[in-house]
Amino acid sequence: MNEVYELSGDYIPLCDLLKTCGVCDTGGMAKHFIAEGNVLVDGQVELRKTNKIRVGQLVSGDGFTIKVVAAA
Repeated sequence: MNEVYELSGDYIPLCDLLKTCGVCDTGGMAKHFIAEGNVLVDGQVELRKTNKIRVGQLVSGDGFTIKVVAAA
């Protein structure tokens, strides 16, 4: 799954991004998924569930990639 997420504010918490883009069904599942080391932010393993994801960052993992762009 390749997604492009249009960010309208300054940032979105990582767990909310995964839920919004359909990688995880719930916020709780997203937090557990992150804690297991399944998520990369800009190529580095990210374990902080509420890490602030900003425009220009790339969130990826096994079977998904989310590019964060500025909302038009």
